[in-house]
Amino acid sequence: MKPHNITDKFYDGIWGPVTSTLDWCEANYQFSRYIAEMANSVSNLFSIAIALYGAKNAQDQGFPFAFVVGFLAFAIVGVGSFAFHATLLYTAQLADELPMIFSVSCSLFLVFDSVPGFKMTARTWTVLLTLVTFNVFFSWTYWLYRNPIYHQFVFGSLMLINTGRSVWLTSYSKYSDRLGSQKRSEILSCFGWGAAWFLSGFFIWNLDNIFCSTITGWKKQLGWPAAFLLEGHSWWHLLTGVGSYLMWMGTTCTTLCVKDDPKRYKMVYDFGWSPRVAAVKKIKA
Repeated sequence: MKPHNITDKFYDGIWGPVTSTLDWCEANYQFSRYIAEMANSVSNLFSIAIALYGAKNAQDQGFPFAFVVGFLAFAIVGVGSFAFHATLLYTAQLADELPMIFSVSCSLFLVFDSVPGFKMTARTWTVLLTLVTFNVFFSWTYWLYRNPIYHQFVFGSLMLINTGRSVWLTSYSKYSDRLGSQKRSEILSCFGWGAAWFLSGFFIWNLDNIFCSTITGWKKQLGWPAAFLLEGHSWWHLLTGVGSYLMWMGTTCTTLCVKDDPKRYKMVYDFGWSPRVAAVKKIKA
């Protein structure tokens, strides 16, 4: 979808012609010749910040390094997305889209390596090598095929597999009874709210695609900075950032409780509503 010029204040970008396979509804180089899509770029800072917060929590709580890596992969998606929207170059698009696949793969590694204990087992190596092979294959084929629908289909499929496996571990597996009703409810709430935020972002993103011309006219009438509120793809970044964080916290709590004593972990809520997983220092007999 090609953006429309909505003011006379336009710059020639320093990054040259658009080479990405996608060009969003936000007007290109409207505010700076260094950033092609200002709102779509800056909105990634929230996702980066919330992902780094999750990584710091995992490190501070002493969780295995795989959990830190998962949140860092989430942050790298935000960095790549910033580069993509700032330059609209295909190489930067890959820096956004490939880490999306890698990030979900990190979560898949955790939910499928469901053997109690944190040592590397035969199952651990099998899951790891399978995911590495898949990611290499996908990266190669996507570089050749260059079809964003292919990427979106694979990403969506991996998200469904990850969600289904997580819900199964929490509610139906042989480990589910160990969680207890309260912890199970908190984990499922994390997943449910995360999915709701994610789907809301997807819905707004598609409205932005379908009604770009109409929304562009509204932006011109409204003026800036208020018109930034109508940048639908930016809302996708914000809402999926929240959704991804919640689902990652659900995955963290589920897999830690599967691989270790569930009494060692609990959900705590910063500001009364923002969940994170914390290690319990002392366990009462």
